[in-house]
Amino acid sequence: MNEFLITIVFIIVLVFSVYSYATYLTKSGKAEDADGNFIPDAWEEKFGWFFSSKGIIMLILGIILGYVLGILFPYI
Repeated sequence: MNEFLITIVFIIVLVFSVYSYATYLTKSGKAEDADGNFIPDAWEEKFGWFFSSKGIIMLILGIILGYVLGILFPYI
């Protein structure tokens, strides 16, 4: 179960890093963002589904993380 926890935490960090880097690129002006949603237009064309479902992805990952932590540490 610890391997599963490590995998979930790694996925959460990876997804958060992608969202943060997209915001950094658009705020610094290194990537073009025509519609002002802090996602580079080139990324939106290729991975639009990933950025449009950001809330659902983070919700699911948070629920899974909470469930795994609840199983590993039931008395905290």
